[in-house]
Amino acid sequence: MNDVAAAAGVALKTVSRVVNNEPGVNASTAERVHAAIESLGYRRNDGARTLRRGRTASIGLVIEDVADPFYSGLSRAVEDIALAEGCLVFTGSSGEDPARERELVLAFCARRVDGLIIVPAGTDHDYLTPEVEAGIAAVFADRPPGAGPDADTVVCDNAGGARTGTEHLLAHGHRRIAFLADAPSIFTAAERLRGYREALAAAGLPYDEGLVAMGRPDQARVLADLRRLLRLADPPTALFTGNGQITVATLRALAGTAGPVPTRQAPPSAGPVAIVGFDDFEPADLLGITVIEQDPVGMGRAAAELLFRRLSGESGPPQRLELPTRLVVRGSGERRPLP
Repeated sequence: MNDVAAAAGVALKTVSRVVNNEPGVNASTAERVHAAIESLGYRRNDGARTLRRGRTASIGLVIEDVADPFYSGLSRAVEDIALAEGCLVFTGSSGEDPARERELVLAFCARRVDGLIIVPAGTDHDYLTPEVEAGIAAVFADRPPGAGPDADTVVCDNAGGARTGTEHLLAHGHRRIAFLADAPSIFTAAERLRGYREALAAAGLPYDEGLVAMGRPDQARVLADLRRLLRLADPPTALFTGNGQITVATLRALAGTAGPVPTRQAPPSAGPVAIVGFDDFEPADLLGITVIEQDPVGMGRAAAELLFRRLSGESGPPQRLELPTRLVVRGSGERRPLP
């Protein structure tokens, strides 16, 4: 900066004001400073600047799987907010493994990130308490934290969305509605099961455990569960699938376990049963799959904005934001039961 000041014929403080976009420098002087910066190839040392403030200008983001479209949307939104704040984002995937989540979080803390956004895989976050007490800000996204420090949380209305999806199938005449979802130990799956049950109860229908299949979203498990469900003496006429991965696995399984679709309007891969899925996915619009859409971009943005407000000094009790969902009608959830 001394070289820039000498080349521009100004004081060092003037260069600092121009570099940091501070007011008080007239246009012609600022132009000379920018010309000197360009000619000398000066680059601001953000590392030194942030370290002087006790910050590293970086945050850590722990998600379930970077390959999942839901989490890729969330991650991009966090990156966009962080970039606008002059921060870098370190991202890692927990793979739904609590031990790996803990390892990633502590690795980011060891690198002295300023804050963390965590999609929790486990239910015990006591390991994070010393880090929060040492000054690291934390926000939880998609799921609330388990035991441990109180922290801001951003989730979607999982139960309400599942209730809406189930009510939509009920409104089209279905009374045997199967629920296929992720493991019940996962917060989002448990909340969506709750919404499904509430919709059945409101319609005066009993909850039938035989119509519920929950577990890992792998193809083999979904195929086995669908075979069991479709071979019941009184099989389901509709399916409510609990997330995008389950919906895709269901469509693939149905393509090999069900006969041809009896209506010309229905997509061949969707099978003869009605389907509503939780989470939009590509190419659900081309396949005509009705979904409950949540907003991963909005969730990532809200989590990042909460985090940076805390980093800017905002205090107060932890906040819990619940984002709404939306029913997107495309055809698969509007089929009526076959006579």
